[in-house]
Amino acid sequence: MIQNTEIAIEQVEAFLLTLQDNICQTLELADRKGHFEEDTWQREQGGGGRSRVLKDGAVIEQGGVNFSRVYGDAMPASATASRPELAGRSFQAMGVSLVIHPRNPYIPTSHANVRFFVAEKAGEPPIWWFGGGFDLTPFYPFKEDVVHWHEVSKKICAPFGDDIYPRYKKWCDDYFYLKHRNETRGVGGLFFDDLNELGFEKSFAFMQAVGNGYLDAYIPIIERRKNTSYSDRERDFQLYRRGRYVEFNLVYDRGTLFGLQTGGRTESILMSMPPLARWEYCYSPAEGSPEAKLSQWLQPLDW
Repeated sequence: MIQNTEIAIEQVEAFLLTLQDNICQTLELADRKGHFEEDTWQREQGGGGRSRVLKDGAVIEQGGVNFSRVYGDAMPASATASRPELAGRSFQAMGVSLVIHPRNPYIPTSHANVRFFVAEKAGEPPIWWFGGGFDLTPFYPFKEDVVHWHEVSKKICAPFGDDIYPRYKKWCDDYFYLKHRNETRGVGGLFFDDLNELGFEKSFAFMQAVGNGYLDAYIPIIERRKNTSYSDRERDFQLYRRGRYVEFNLVYDRGTLFGLQTGGRTESILMSMPPLARWEYCYSPAEGSPEAKLSQWLQPLDW
């Protein structure tokens, strides 16, 4: 069984490397100016990765698409806190994680991640699971964009069971929630973790569907909004709302905590941060303004 798992690990890695290539190439075509620069890195405790970042593009102000595969003798606290059975096991973790921060405030920020973990202990079967998802964070939402995002999500989930989309949509709404702000980070999408009950092949197939489906969900939104004109007003609001993104990633995000606690490459872990953001004390948008309308979207809704 352990030997079969090792073989499967290489299959997962091959998919993830190809996924990173495909996403970078497609985003470059959508941007038409910027190119992803690659840094390869090694982790002292085991493993490494390749980080790709696009800066100052025509459409993408900054975006990163990272692949990593790391090893360790013990799971970090961020993992064992909710799963104490993992304590004392060595681990392998690999995944592709991306965040795209467009320049135009009418194009939403997007995030996607797909990952695979194996925790092993001598003389015992390995414990493995898949996780991932994607979510959308608009500043000036358009209903057709949000409906499209969720329609792609439903299409991805449909072959795996009628309950998959509503379960993973709710998980996304619950996970990307800023308790201290009493609002969701954006308009949701999909989020799943600890996936193994489908068996390895079907669980892997679902992870692949989510990874491949991200571009189907996001690229049409970029194309619809990238030529929309905007002023300093919209730009200022975009930077203010980006502050919420930073707050979530530094306070709540398990991936950020896992990377930092396992001694990952700090620059790669924090590439999810926007290149510019701002905070304003007790900011409140004018009643009835486009900025005020955003709050109506920052709650779990049935799209």
